[in-house]
Amino acid sequence: MNRRDELAANLAEVRERITRACAAAGRSVDEVTLLAVTKTFPAEDVALLSDLGLTEFAENRDQEAGPKAAGFAELRPGAPARWHMVGSLQRNKARSVVRWADQVDSVDSERLADALARAAAARGTAEPLDVLIQVSIDGDPHRGGHPIGDLPRLADHIAGKGELRLCGVMTVAPLGMSPAQAFDALDSAVTRLRVDHPTATVTSAGMSGDLEDAITRGSTCVRVGTALLGSRRLASP
Repeated sequence: MNRRDELAANLAEVRERITRACAAAGRSVDEVTLLAVTKTFPAEDVALLSDLGLTEFAENRDQEAGPKAAGFAELRPGAPARWHMVGSLQRNKARSVVRWADQVDSVDSERLADALARAAAARGTAEPLDVLIQVSIDGDPHRGGHPIGDLPRLADHIAGKGELRLCGVMTVAPLGMSPAQAFDALDSAVTRLRVDHPTATVTSAGMSGDLEDAITRGSTCVRVGTALLGSRRLASP
């Protein structure tokens, strides 16, 4: 089986899982975006996924993502693509990240938000940078994310930055907690958040192993890497 056929088969299976989960939850499949996590995979794979109809791609390392986005643009000139930064981000990388990222999904502090706002202003475009708040469900500082109990304060801070557009939240179910329990907690926090920030409509939750639990509990975006691309890696990341 060639690589395109392999990706097409994987994509069909992932889409079927999303369809079944949406049906079980009484939701429309159109409510859930499939975000392909292409970290460590080559631009050629992104191009093949684009040929198969995907338009949303995620990376977690700036030094890999920039060249990959450029490589994809050369392989598929004019093909629609939105690039997400989903990894932990240092403030000194903000200017570099906004050169390729259409959305930063891992904002976890006011200081990072400030750095991204300055970087977005410096790039000279009128459109604000789309961002998600990365939420920590269990407060573990080693896993990243902003504490769930302090979510409103960071949301208010971001909303006050004209260079940024708060689109919603992102989380990873923590170890030692069931996905259902984690996503229930997130759903409750998001419901409260939207009282003051009604346009923060994105909930990015659920990955290859737990996307069904996330969709059941209101996720609007699932981030899928392994189930879509398999275990093949770049020879030289």
